[in-house]
Amino acid sequence: MELKLEVVVIPVSDIDKAKDFYVDKLGFRLDADFPIDDGYRIVQVTPPGSPCSVIFGEGLTTAPAGSVQGLHLIVSDIEQAHAELTGRGVDVSGPFHDATGAFHHAGQAYRVPGPQPERASYGSFASFADPDGNEWFLQEITERLPGR
Repeated sequence: MELKLEVVVIPVSDIDKAKDFYVDKLGFRLDADFPIDDGYRIVQVTPPGSPCSVIFGEGLTTAPAGSVQGLHLIVSDIEQAHAELTGRGVDVSGPFHDATGAFHHAGQAYRVPGPQPERASYGSFASFADPDGNEWFLQEITERLPGR
């Protein structure tokens, strides 16, 4: 049985502000904007090159706006992605790697400025938040582990 992740729901407080951020600033494709009825609106956007979409709107989740943490967008060059998003007006942290050499810790603990020194795949990150504070990471992957 295959299980494919196709949609992630994120809680936002201002749908139009979130839509502008994801479409205009991040360059996500706008797939749908359905104002179904009073109190129920669905906006679906998709990151360039991704098979998984993001949905936000009204009446979709009881999670507080800005409460999602740890969403990852995979890039092939962390510095290029950082420069492009910064150029689009997104407040992105400088590239960093974790002092342990593994994944990154919660918050900013163990962050070392700059990409992973050997530019090992999976080792370099940058972070940003949407207007509500939902947290996203860019992660550099240049060579996937077997089976990925």
